[in-house]
Amino acid sequence: MARCVALQWSPLFWCLSVLCQGILSLDHVPMVLWSTDRSLQDLESTLYEGHIVSMPELHLLLRRVIVSPVSSNLVLFLQDSLSVDDFTRYANSSGNETPFHNVQEFLKISPSSLVLPAVDCHAISHLSDYLQETLNSTVVNVDGPDIAQWMVNVPNRPSLFVINLQPIRRINELSTQEGLMENDRMIGRFIQTWQQEGVQSLAIYTAKRPSKVPMKSGVAWHTRRQLLSAEDQENNEYRPLNVTSEANGTDTPCILFYATNFSLIANGSELIDLTNLTFLHQNVDFSLSNCSDTNTILSLNYINPKNTSQHVIQSLKISFLMTNKFYEGSARNWFTLDFVHIQQDDRDVAIFNVTDISAPAEYSFHCQLVGTNALDGVTLIQASDEAANWEVLISEFQIQAFGVESNAFSYASDCTSFFTPGIWMGLVTSLVLLLILTYGIHMITNLTTNSRFDDPKGPALSVPQTE
Repeated sequence: MARCVALQWSPLFWCLSVLCQGILSLDHVPMVLWSTDRSLQDLESTLYEGHIVSMPELHLLLRRVIVSPVSSNLVLFLQDSLSVDDFTRYANSSGNETPFHNVQEFLKISPSSLVLPAVDCHAISHLSDYLQETLNSTVVNVDGPDIAQWMVNVPNRPSLFVINLQPIRRINELSTQEGLMENDRMIGRFIQTWQQEGVQSLAIYTAKRPSKVPMKSGVAWHTRRQLLSAEDQENNEYRPLNVTSEANGTDTPCILFYATNFSLIANGSELIDLTNLTFLHQNVDFSLSNCSDTNTILSLNYINPKNTSQHVIQSLKISFLMTNKFYEGSARNWFTLDFVHIQQDDRDVAIFNVTDISAPAEYSFHCQLVGTNALDGVTLIQASDEAANWEVLISEFQIQAFGVESNAFSYASDCTSFFTPGIWMGLVTSLVLLLILTYGIHMITNLTTNSRFDDPKGPALSVPQTE
């Protein structure tokens, strides 16, 4: 009987072992990005520590950058192997002739940069195909030794370069360091040539597979990676948009709105960045906003938010419609953001339904990502035909339309629920293990011995077939 039970449970143990092995053996590589414009700004807020960026997530991040017409040139520096441990191992080096010197300098001086510590290798293997399809341009593959020829002899530079850097000979520490320095010099020469010619570009530095780096003693305690510290620590200059209403002869705050990235994409390709206009310079007209105890409208009117030779937008109006109601089930008032309206010039209004933004009336609401993409924390649902022409991207969204005091946000109700997918996975796994343990204890406690034993000095023991 025990053998039959073991055979029944063996497929379950095999499936669990295969699943755990697949999760633990997931290969990932770092990816470093820098741009000549501010297109990478605030994208780090969409990530969290320890997360491995999958292919759909990487495509979503890159699409938000390459849809901008400013960054028309893109260069992908592809190495054979790389890991975060490579940066950690050589982080204490000093001087100009050190690995990653040029990469660190570009991260510091670029208007915007982004470091992804862990990206799925499967996403890297299909990255050039995705970039080619999105940019709708040909890919120019350049090997490391031929990089100088392409920097000089290309009259009409295409919008996508794939630079295959020289393989790293990881025989010993010296050969590894020399290989990384040589690739860093190639990156420096290429980017500096583009900078001298005034080429607007986005650069990506990554690898095909992870590298294995032996850890020095004492390095494991150096948890702060110097390369990652080169990222731009900004967004502190943004301040919430404060809408006031006149009551008893004085202006009292009634609406607070804040975000670190507030952008729209029109017709799938026209990026409209409203972040600086709204929160830095506050060059926006919100005089049409309306505040009351039950209904509040935040109306943002922009004049010439985008004026280029290709696209001209004379006026853009964005409205957030919110209500405050009493719910008997909770015996308190709750405010909800019901609709978002977008109107360009004199065109039809694009209407989006909002179903997941709500909080107690005296609280504010916060969500890391709000937009039209299904991967965002709160998704705006299209409610009109005109809405299909717009995409909304809002990072670190926070709003309060009722009970504003002292020009500051109240306690924030976050869109992330307490039971995250990780917590559910832990609970389900613990329950399965507990059931296995309970079944095993039950089997042990029900073990019985024979009631009769054969005596070699007596007659042979006869067991009837019925027993």
